[in-house]
Amino acid sequence: MDAKTKAKYDARAKIIKALAHPSRLYIVDMLTEGEKCVCELTEKIGADMSTVSKHLSILKGAGLVSDEKRGTQVYYTLSIPCVLTFFGCIEAVLKDSALRQVEMSGACRR
Repeated sequence: MDAKTKAKYDARAKIIKALAHPSRLYIVDMLTEGEKCVCELTEKIGADMSTVSKHLSILKGAGLVSDEKRGTQVYYTLSIPCVLTFFGCIEAVLKDSALRQVEMSGACRR
């Protein structure tokens, strides 16, 4: 693999790694409803503010969310809503896997 190709796949991996945590997936899901302040996200996730801020920093570093400071609060929004298409793909894989499990368990009973 040449350097340009490697850089492309490294960049893709960074985005996927940023999403590879249940709390970060939940944050992205909540941001589909509109902007949220850190305090709202902290309350919904049930984690301390420093943990949520770290998750948001990772998402921001990957280019998935953007922030805006207003007074003492920081509000986050999805930068790229197309990430929801990726979520739809994940759901399709999960449904397909579940169907295969059901089919396999039915075949084993025969």
